[in-house]
Amino acid sequence: MASRDLDGESGLTITGGAPAPRLGQFSWALFDWANQPYFTLVTTFIFAPYFTSHVVGDAIRGQELWGYGQAIAGLCIALLSPVMGAIADAAGPRKPWIVLFQALSALACAGLWLAMPGAADRDLILILGLVVLASLGAEFATVFNNAMLPGLASRARLGRLSGRAWALGYLGGLISLGFILGGFSLPEVPLFGLDKASHEHDRMVGPFSAIWMVIFILPLLLFTPDAPPSGLGRRQAVRLGLRQLMATLREVRHYRNVMLFLIARMIYFDGLSAVFAFGGIYAAGSFGWTTTNLGIFGIILTIFAAVGAVIGGWLDDRIGSKKTIIFAVIGLIVATLGIVSIAVEGLGGPDRRDTILFFIHYAQPTPGDGMFTTLAEQIFLLFGIMIGVFGGPAQAASRTMLSRLAPVEKIGEFYGLYALSGKATAFIAPFAVAWVTGAVQSQRAGIAVILVFLTLGLLLMLPVREERAETAS
Repeated sequence: MASRDLDGESGLTITGGAPAPRLGQFSWALFDWANQPYFTLVTTFIFAPYFTSHVVGDAIRGQELWGYGQAIAGLCIALLSPVMGAIADAAGPRKPWIVLFQALSALACAGLWLAMPGAADRDLILILGLVVLASLGAEFATVFNNAMLPGLASRARLGRLSGRAWALGYLGGLISLGFILGGFSLPEVPLFGLDKASHEHDRMVGPFSAIWMVIFILPLLLFTPDAPPSGLGRRQAVRLGLRQLMATLREVRHYRNVMLFLIARMIYFDGLSAVFAFGGIYAAGSFGWTTTNLGIFGIILTIFAAVGAVIGGWLDDRIGSKKTIIFAVIGLIVATLGIVSIAVEGLGGPDRRDTILFFIHYAQPTPGDGMFTTLAEQIFLLFGIMIGVFGGPAQAASRTMLSRLAPVEKIGEFYGLYALSGKATAFIAPFAVAWVTGAVQSQRAGIAVILVFLTLGLLLMLPVREERAETAS
């Protein structure tokens, strides 16, 4: 017996067509697999801490510079993502645009090999510029990939498909982390004879991510059905897309519920992104973790994030996207508060004193060569696992929530606005972290700013109604 979705369309996608074959759906989900190593290896666990600790050589200044770089990327994405979504609706096929922006991201990632330790200021600008370009390419490709989702599965199964895609992405991040550790970080002589003294094992995560992107984007291009051509040339599609975007922005008052969700998502997602962007940097600066420590920490978090994404997709289809998001954001607030509650006074010596849960002080001598041996590190790891568990459902359910709210014929435009809601204030969160870190000269104070974004996003999410908007007449 065919299932019926909430729109009453038996066995149909919300765009009115038949669901894509399983191979097409799986190939679409591989997009997250293809891109996740960039976010896992470059912006979170390996390259970002390497940049702050070795390329810059000062954890506080490094966190400040990295924050400003992420702020620039966020501002560019905020301005251009809605335009990309409007073009997606007007142009029809999304794959050519995915190829264009994926290529930009891959080329920029490959250039990160140039990030030498102790780089001069002009080289720091080049490296941050490459990171910005890689982020732009990855995020713009994601706009077009997200716009494909409503045409691939029935409304009743969108949550599971989105959640499984996130889980597959986390699995890709996990495997790539394991490969980097096993092949480059742990062996005395890394693969290909890379020189650890010049940190080639850290620098190569950029080219590695680029190769991974190119290989695993191919199934999407080969097997996932795309929207039919609109008959417009690219210039015409751009002009029409811009006109449609302006019309949508003028009509925004007719979509108040959708816009309230996008604003809420904009704010809590900025907090979530900042947690992931600065978590590895904070751990490296606070505990002096090496690439191996950070890699293993990343593997543990990624495993729990993948589990969380699958469970989140299951919850999404059963209790709804809104409840899943609220549950996940509350968990993120608790986890981030827990991380901020940890303080480390110095990295070495018998007089080292750690603080956990704000008020509990204890003497903690520096351990030997073991990892995660101090209580502060173990508590940090616990709260990090919580971020992984709740981060997956927050992201997957948000993507599904928009597909349940937006008018069908404007789905690409709204996914452009969705990308905007993920980045419109994303330059504010890293900027705030960077500014507070530099002003107070404290990584911990900078991380504490993230709580404001998560809490405000949660409060704005509470009045959102989970119902589809009608097209404005």
